[in-house]
Amino acid sequence: MREPAPPYVGEGPHALWHASEDPSIERFEPHLSATASSSEPRVWAVDTRHLPLYWFPRECPRGTVWATPGTSAADSAFLRESSRVHLVEDGWLDAMRTTRVVAYRLAEETFAPDPEVGGYWLSREPVEPLELVDLGDLVERHARAGIELRAVENLWPDWDRVVSSTLEFSGIRLHNALPPP
Repeated sequence: MREPAPPYVGEGPHALWHASEDPSIERFEPHLSATASSSEPRVWAVDTRHLPLYWFPRECPRGTVWATPGTSAADSAFLRESSRVHLVEDGWLDAMRTTRVVAYRLAEETFAPDPEVGGYWLSREPVEPLELVDLGDLVERHARAGIELRAVENLWPDWDRVVSSTLEFSGIRLHNALPPP
């Protein structure tokens, strides 16, 4: 299991969340995910600490990176002065400012931690949201949280460096990134 991401400014208490571009979900039903290793239908959630991994339009390719106690000094230099860095291709910045993304807070009673991926939670039962939070301008949300949003022309040069390093990372929707240069 990976080391958790570091805290961010204004993180708030532990809660479970589901981020979406659909602000009208009244009930989350268990379903099969194309990327899950299990064939069992589930509802997925992420904890507060890892919610920033979803402060992006759904299809936006991104890499999120942070140091752990096992990260070498040379690899830590990639972060510069930041405790965590989110990489995004600069062609997605306009969408990050204009796409409406909401976060649904979910009751925790039916959820259990994902045994494979830290920060993720799974429920076998339907879940009704407790609260809906509009995330607003996602570029500004990163800035307020003290998370460096590093816009790059192409993700692959930095991503290749990250995955071969001692940094901890999560990559989402990378199949939507521009082709490697």
